[in-house]
Amino acid sequence: MKDTTEVNWYAYLIRNKNNALYCGVTNDVKRRFRVHQEGKGAKALKGKGPLTLEWSCAFGSKSIAMKVECFIKKLSKQKKEQLVCAEAIIHIDDNGRVTYSNLYPSNLKMLDSER
Repeated sequence: MKDTTEVNWYAYLIRNKNNALYCGVTNDVKRRFRVHQEGKGAKALKGKGPLTLEWSCAFGSKSIAMKVECFIKKLSKQKKEQLVCAEAIIHIDDNGRVTYSNLYPSNLKMLDSER
């Protein structure tokens, strides 16, 4: 009998000691982060600790999580930082297309800072 338990897949961002953000995909964020901390994960993070898990988001399938990962890797550092600070969100439409939305347009940020 097949196990019908749903498994979420996650896209995540990890910050290294150089303030760079690494994006990956997993079905167990805690386990994967621990593997990265032990230096057994991605080459891009080896020897660059301490590491901090900055952001993760669950998706319904590995395929969608991987599309999101690919999309995030193409974003500018500024847009990745906006995801981390919850100033932006990722959307997936019914066709599986991934888009990015800034929750606070730059002109609103300026107005807030002028107060």
